[in-house]
This record gives sequence, C-alpha cells and structure tokens, in this order.
Amino acid sequence: MISSISYSFSRRQFLGKTARLAAIPLVGPFLKMPTVAPAWTMRLSASSINYSKLSIEEACQRIGKLGFEGIDIWSAYTGCPHLDDALKRLGSEGLKTLLAKHHVRLNAFSVYIGGYARYAELLGQCGGGVAIQSSAGPCKPQELGRRMKEFFESLKPALELCERYNTQLAIENHGSALLDSVDSIKAFVDLNVHPRLGIALAPYHIQVLGASVEEAIQACGQQLFFFYAWQHAPDTQQLPGLGKTDFVPWLRALVKINYRGYINPFMHQEPAPEAMDLALAK
Repeated sequence: MISSISYSFSRRQFLGKTARLAAIPLVGPFLKMPTVAPAWTMRLSASSINYSKLSIEEACQRIGKLGFEGIDIWSAYTGCPHLDDALKRLGSEGLKTLLAKHHVRLNAFSVYIGGYARYAELLGQCGGGVAIQSSAGPCKPQELGRRMKEFFESLKPALELCERYNTQLAIENHGSALLDSVDSIKAFVDLNVHPRLGIALAPYHIQVLGASVEEAIQACGQQLFFFYAWQHAPDTQQLPGLGKTDFVPWLRALVKINYRGYINPFMHQEPAPEAMDLALAK
C-alpha cells in the first residue's frame, strides 16, 4: 500500500523543492539573461503507464501523493488499461472526480494505441489537454518535405476533432520514424500552420541519434506541446536525476523558448510500484 511507504519529504516540501529548482534557470548570471526576464515556473506531470500494473485509481493516488501537478493517461501500449478503463467505466464525470480527489490535473492522453479519435470526446469533456501520438514511417532525407506534407494531410480529420473538443495534438519523435531527427523537427515546424498541432519531444530518442537535445528544443520553439524528461539510460536511470545526463541545459533551453507546458519525468520498463514511487520521488 502506498500509505506504508516512508518518503523523505512531504507533498508541500516536494513542491517547494521543485519551485526552487525552477527558479534556478532564471538567475541572470547563471543563464546570461537579463534579470527582468519574465518568471518561468516548472510544472511537473507523470505518466500513468509507469503504474500500468495498477488500476487507474491507484495510479492517480500515487502520482498525486508524490506531488505531481498533472497526469498523462495512457491507452493500451504494452497493455496499460488506464485510458480505456476511464472511457468505458468512469466516463468524463468519473474521471474528473478521480483527478480532483487526488489533486492532479489532466495534462495529456497518450494514444499510441487506439488513436486520438477514439478518446477525443472524453479529452474534451474532461477540460481538454494534449493528445500524443506517433508520426509515420521513415523516409529518405530528399523525401522529407513531401512526406511531411502528406502526413499533415492525413491529420486533417484529427485536427477537426481538436477544434470541436478544444484540444491539441502532439506528435512524438521516435527512432525509425518520419519525425525523428532535428532536421525532421525543423521541417515539421516550417510546414505546420495549424495552431492545435505540435510536438511531444522525447529526448531519449534524440540522444540515441547522438544529436543535441537543446537544439531539438530550440527547433520546436512554440510548437513544443509536451516534454518528456527522459534520458537514454537503462532502468530507472532514464529518469532525471538518476542517470548521467545533466538536465539543467535542457531546462535552460525550455526557459529560452518560454515553454509553458508540463515537464514529464518518464521511463519505460517500469519497476514494481513501490520502487517506481521511490525513483520518481528522487
């Protein structure tokens, strides 16, 4: 049971620590930014798939108890039951009640399995947010512009749903995909003219390519809708603060583009729930 776990800090202390960390990049000499720069606050969310063996109620309870402000609810990737359970059993009112009980806000639906259309109405009824999906198959560099335009054309029905339900659609970069490299991110941004379409940036996959995460953040600019705080490392070292990657330059880059979305610590192949709690807390 989560109540039996002894944390080294309370929810209030956790939020205080993250607020102080968020303030660090705003120090003028540290960032070489003017001291009159507008305030930037780090908002943290967590993904329900990191508790995929638990019910959505238990996942929300643990994420809320750890002090995360937002939640990213996953569909059936690797069998995660949460989003389909919310759709079929809870409905919008039940999901809103559950989130309010644990003091977490709906940040995103990850719809890699099932697609956005299946969950669009639920996302809208719950107050809106970001739906995250993959792009398309890889292409040769000389085909990038044409393939990206074709991909945008295929998204028109989904973007009409975004308009109807007041939501956004974010495309994740991934290895061996249309949206993978910094160059493909630049092509996406240059060609995209829809205000509800943007990018969910996964630094893990940028690092696999040996590319600069800071450059990728800069390339996304105002089209960055979701940010995975996720490094290329084994096991729980994928999480910020546990592996070798220094996340401060990433935070600086997010401040520079005035990113207003959530930062979402993330990993795949999650450990048992109690170990996941401790890793996220750290």
